[in-house]
Amino acid sequence: MAKQIQEILIDDLDGGEANETVAFAIDGTSYEIDLSDVNAKKLRDSLSPFVQSARRSGALAPRRRRAGGTRALTREKSADIRAWAKSHGLNVSERGRIASKIVEQYEQAH
Repeated sequence: MAKQIQEILIDDLDGGEANETVAFAIDGTSYEIDLSDVNAKKLRDSLSPFVQSARRSGALAPRRRRAGGTRALTREKSADIRAWAKSHGLNVSERGRIASKIVEQYEQAH
């Protein structure tokens, strides 16, 4: 016994026959819509000015560094910062990461 399974796409916009599924995202939500060639072109044409002015995000976008970058502190400098912070009445842990706000205050003072 033979079976033939046929998938027919219906245009989600006008109910006619669709030729493709178009994926897009906006405001952090991804969408898919089945569209005819005509409606897919309308969607792409209407988004074109925004796409041309936009920047890519996500896995395909180049990664950006934070302003000021991240710097690893040496043990000696960490010890100096902790001692300085304590002498100025700032709450700093004995071990672990030093809050960037405290590091910035230390660097401004020196």
